[in-house]
Amino acid sequence: MPRILIVHGAGMNMRGKVQTEIFGPMTLPQYDERIRGYAAELGLEVEIFHSNIEGEVVNKFYDANDKGFDAALFNPAAFGTGYPALVAAISQVKFPTIEVHISNPIRRGPAPETARVSYGVVAGFGLSGYYLALRGVRDMLAAKT
Repeated sequence: MPRILIVHGAGMNMRGKVQTEIFGPMTLPQYDERIRGYAAELGLEVEIFHSNIEGEVVNKFYDANDKGFDAALFNPAAFGTGYPALVAAISQVKFPTIEVHISNPIRRGPAPETARVSYGVVAGFGLSGYYLALRGVRDMLAAKT
């Protein structure tokens, strides 16, 4: 069963508490529950991680690389721009990283720097974007075998 790392970036712990007009009322634990359901439906194993600290996220990517994960989904949240170590980590791991955004961040400013080193980006589809990204990863991995 393919193993997928799910990484929630800085500020994701505030989902459902602030900016609900953009991101909706769901909390991060509710996101995680839905993502686990999507993964189970698609036959994928997921490990979910959140941190507001860039170095912890960088270390998680490198750890997943060393443990042989097959792919990662990353919602950078506030880590989208100005984090060169994170950009480097995403570009250095062996597995593809798909960037996922609940909303379309480009409507609020420049494209995230992390997007340019990600394999793909899913944005603007709400929480369903995680399903789309997981399905895309599953199909991509199946095509390689």
